Amino acid sequence: MNELSQFKINVLAFDKAGRKKEIARIVKPPRIKEVPERALKYEYAEQLAKDIQIETGCRYYVLISGNFIAGDFIEALITENNWHVKKMTISTLSLHQGNVDSLVNLIEGNYIDELNLIVSAYFYAHERGSLVKYIHDNLDKDNKFQFAAAGTHCKITNIETHCGLKICIHGSSNLRSSGNIEQIMIEENQYLYDFNQEVFDQILDKYKTINKSIRRDKLWQTVQGQK
Repeated sequence: MNELSQFKINVLAFDKAGRKKEIARIVKPPRIKEVPERALKYEYAEQLAKDIQIETGCRYYVLISGNFIAGDFIEALITENNWHVKKMTISTLSLHQGNVDSLVNLIEGNYIDELNLIVSAYFYAHERGSLVKYIHDNLDKDNKFQFAAAGTHCKITNIETHCGLKICIHGSSNLRSSGNIEQIMIEENQYLYDFNQEVFDQILDKYKTINKSIRRDKLWQTVQGQK
């Protein structure tokens, strides 16, 4: 593979006063080794998680059927590899209750240290009295979770493991099944992960819905000088 040439990326960001600003960034990744790209076709999430091997620099392009549930794939990928996830950020247009339950499984199974979920403002407005409440009630545990809603249509999952992998899963699929053929790309790519995470962190900082103030018991311990 030839060394990648420079290309321009326009990013919408926010300053400390909350004003929008557009940033033009020039990115020139270092030369990377040739990565064999595998094109796959899958109907069920759990089988895909079993069949692929995630290692540094890997890349899989997958066509998935309308029966494929991307949220189930994320859970299966983590549990199948027995990863301890340092940080996972999911940006999706929409999701259903089963997806939330899947994320609860990962938190309660101590697979994840930090989980961030970003949904579309449209989804948040329509599910405010039902699924949004369910998300807050079931995922806001042990100060591990943050939830944001913004004008985003991105379908991207960033996963950073304690074993040093930085995985980005992106494509047309939301967490829930759609009844349509979709496509996803699964790649271990530090540069893509870091770029996406920088944008996600800005969205989370601006549009977070959970105030992570010090819990009462921890505050009292702090006052007493305890760690």
